[in-house]
Amino acid sequence: MSVLPFVRLKLRITRNGLRGRPARIAMFVVGAVFAGLFAVGGYLIFALPGLLEHSRSAGILLPLGGALLMLAWTFMPLLFFGVDSALDPAQFALLPVPRRTLLAGLSVAALIGLPALATLVATGGMVHTAARLGGPVAAVAALLGIVSGLLLCVALSRSVTSAFATALRSRRSRDTATILLAVVAASLGPAQLLLLGLLDRADWDTVTMIAQVVGWTPLGAPWSVGVDAASGRLWAVPLKLLIVLAVAGVLVWWWSRTIEQAMLGASTAGGRRATTAPDTRRPVERLLLRGLPRNRFGALTSREARYWWRETRRRATLVTLGVVGVFLPLSSAFGGAPEGAGGLAVVVGAIAPLGLANQFGYEGSAYATNMATGVPGRLEVYSRAAAHALFTVPILLLVALVTEVSAGKPEVVAAQFGTLLATYGVGLALVLPISVWAAYPQPDTSGPFALSSGGGAAKALPSLGAMLGASIATVPLLIAGFLLGPAWLWVGLPLGLAYGAGAFWLGAILAGRMIDRRMPELLAAVSA
Repeated sequence: MSVLPFVRLKLRITRNGLRGRPARIAMFVVGAVFAGLFAVGGYLIFALPGLLEHSRSAGILLPLGGALLMLAWTFMPLLFFGVDSALDPAQFALLPVPRRTLLAGLSVAALIGLPALATLVATGGMVHTAARLGGPVAAVAALLGIVSGLLLCVALSRSVTSAFATALRSRRSRDTATILLAVVAASLGPAQLLLLGLLDRADWDTVTMIAQVVGWTPLGAPWSVGVDAASGRLWAVPLKLLIVLAVAGVLVWWWSRTIEQAMLGASTAGGRRATTAPDTRRPVERLLLRGLPRNRFGALTSREARYWWRETRRRATLVTLGVVGVFLPLSSAFGGAPEGAGGLAVVVGAIAPLGLANQFGYEGSAYATNMATGVPGRLEVYSRAAAHALFTVPILLLVALVTEVSAGKPEVVAAQFGTLLATYGVGLALVLPISVWAAYPQPDTSGPFALSSGGGAAKALPSLGAMLGASIATVPLLIAGFLLGPAWLWVGLPLGLAYGAGAFWLGAILAGRMIDRRMPELLAAVSA
């Protein structure tokens, strides 16, 4: 059995996901445009040292840039795009497909997509640089390097997700792994800012030494062979390619050892369960959170709050927000730019609402219950936003405290918190209609980072647009804070709260009316 059926299956699933859905087609086209921009921009960046004929810059940029690219292949899906589960190994559990054929087919199918194509084109700039600096021999070495590097990216991404598949189906281990993975993934951006700040203050000899060390690791080895060949170190080319192939072989072996468990989805029940005392409260009181009214709003808010606390994918979103919110301003301060920490904190306020960008997709066909019971659209929006705010607002307060205390300005905490609330409210006003207009189904899997087929980057674009819009819409408030001077310390919190609440109220009205008009379409969108 060849791998061609896997390729045709991947293309057919993608095509069927777009058929008859103009919104998805538009998002896919926009995603393709952004992938093209990334490919062209990456090519120009990696080709720049060759155009300038600067070998030292090539020795720094290529291994470090390639290492960041490989880390992005591993962790960026956990943050924004998700892991494409169109060809989930569990779907082949009942089919007589040999393991070797399944591995080859899934690998080739992973290469059929915009991320792989954009990565290949972007790293083609390394071949251009190698050709300018060392001629045809260096160009061939660089070409072998980028091909082997792309294969290593795919092997690393797929083997990690497959290895965690069984563990993530167990409740306790799934929650632990989700938290750890979300912390690691969310730390990448702040770590890069911290690294850039440290490199900015370091001498170039130290940076060159770091790049050389990274070039001998699996993260940087495939991207640095062209520079080695151009510099006359031909002996290093086969050694680095051997490192890449050896690591890829180990990853494929690891993948082959875990893929059958991923197909079966087996999980152990664990040890004996601890007995708990019976709850003597009335059934309604057990469902409602303390302090909420005993009506439909209280019931819906309590349900959503429990989902945010217990459901793996939602909890991963909250963990990511907390890590980014705390460490992004801190990394900016310690990286040598403390004046930019406040601005980065505002960005955190714009990121916070993104957890609701596909809020109906978490439920899937279960949303039919709300539709059948006639939950009004505005009540739906208010309850979901309130449950999300129960977890998000304390995180924003922590961000304001960490940002201003670390900057030595504790008196600005209240005003900064008001700005964060304003950004959060504006972000909700933009995200809530998007969650109705651009809803899409989540895959039927217990993995917290899985994403249905059809272009993960394209599905993330409306959310990224809402984040950008929230940041821009908060600019008038920032200008007011600058003009008011010391008075802003006293009025920043109430003004920010009023600004965010007013924006949220308008967005909730719009989203509620959209839900009332598009309930059947919304159910079909998240159930497909």
